[in-house]
Amino acid sequence: MNSTATETRIDKIVTTKSNKKKVFIETYGCQMNFADSEVVLSILKNNQYEKSENAIESDLILINTCSIREKAEINIRKKLSAYKKLKKNNKIKIGVLGCMAERLKKKFLEEEKIVDLVVGPDSYRDIPNLLDKVGNNERAINVKLSKFETYEKIIPERINSNKVSAFVSITRGCDNMCTFCVVPFTRGRERSRDPKSILNEIHLLEKKGFKEVTLLGQNVDSYLWYGGGLKKDYSKASSLQKKTSLRFNNLLEIIAKEKPKMRIRFSTSNPQDMSDEVIEAISKYRNICKHIHLPFQSGSNKILKKMNRLHTREEYLRLITKIKNKIPNCSISHDIITGFPSENDEDHLDTLNLMESVKYDYGYMFKYSERPGTLAQKKFTDNVPMEIKNIRLNEIILKQKNHSFFRNQQYLNKIVCVLIEKESKKSDEFWSGRTTQNVVVVFSKKNFSLGDFVDVRVENCTSATLIGDGLRISKDI
Repeated sequence: MNSTATETRIDKIVTTKSNKKKVFIETYGCQMNFADSEVVLSILKNNQYEKSENAIESDLILINTCSIREKAEINIRKKLSAYKKLKKNNKIKIGVLGCMAERLKKKFLEEEKIVDLVVGPDSYRDIPNLLDKVGNNERAINVKLSKFETYEKIIPERINSNKVSAFVSITRGCDNMCTFCVVPFTRGRERSRDPKSILNEIHLLEKKGFKEVTLLGQNVDSYLWYGGGLKKDYSKASSLQKKTSLRFNNLLEIIAKEKPKMRIRFSTSNPQDMSDEVIEAISKYRNICKHIHLPFQSGSNKILKKMNRLHTREEYLRLITKIKNKIPNCSISHDIITGFPSENDEDHLDTLNLMESVKYDYGYMFKYSERPGTLAQKKFTDNVPMEIKNIRLNEIILKQKNHSFFRNQQYLNKIVCVLIEKESKKSDEFWSGRTTQNVVVVFSKKNFSLGDFVDVRVENCTSATLIGDGLRISKDI
């Protein structure tokens, strides 16, 4: 090839590169939001955008929002306020995505003058069209919820990936209508993703060297594929659709068999939907991780009923017993909300007593936060004083810290299999990874590499972490 041709080719490459705009995505909230941001980046990448690590240098700033608690929304408002100066100084466009966008809709554009774009969780495919409007100095919005959207044919563009573990969404929306929760209103009714597209995404991850996937959904245990559509419409399905339908245990087994060298996690489960078949699948396959995140929210039947949780305290404890009997080495984590309307000291003690009965490995603990539009906000008065909420939350956190330490002590002097995910935050001479029970382990790097499965002898522990010595590459996963 002559020099002129070479120069022409380089010019074309440089021109093509310079034509790409830069997008900076900031994500708040749950794992589903982070997975959604990866979908959004994939859509934008196919429309002449590239990911930026710096908001100042970007053409487009997107904030993927959370509405689950008031504090999350306050933090997002603060972030938008911080971007005001940036907006004045250049031509940056700012968009708000996700649950907060869905909850506030057009009101967001009225309240936050610097926002150009508002997009709900089911409208991400429309972002390129909306950006065209924004480019014409219009403000654009699409918050329409969908009965079918699962983004099944979009391969997510991994953000801040460790190239070891990845999220894979399998359901969207929720039908449970817990009275404290905004999700059914911000993410719509529950529908499941085509299992073929799930397997295809996992296959591509495996080819890229990923060693672990976490299957995501507001309620993974109610996964139901019968050809597409809302879960609530399953009763209208044909006899053939029902005969060939897949539930969560079927999906788990298919993935476990197809990808025996990959770890499989999932989150989140709801007690009333966890079947014996799912428990059996976890027990049967070594590569399905021995950890279940099983929120109970309150130990009081009175409060559970007011929350519209579809289980009682007794049913929940029976499920825990069933899991422990079938999978003795299974860790269990939880969600708790304290200070729900009308919660009294006896209700709080019921929660503490349930924690004592189970001794969870870890958990996520929160004060009740009244969310606009939820059934609890409409039906109940938020009548538990903040100082009482704080006292109860601190008691719950202390109990959980003691239980976490107790659980971690059980690993002392034992050998556990750890998947290396990253360097330790405290020292670049140590690796950090997790066991099948989702327990964090740190150990000296030695000759091990990112993505290795390593047998580690546990020598010490805190309530949050195991500390050990890496022995050898593990034959287990």
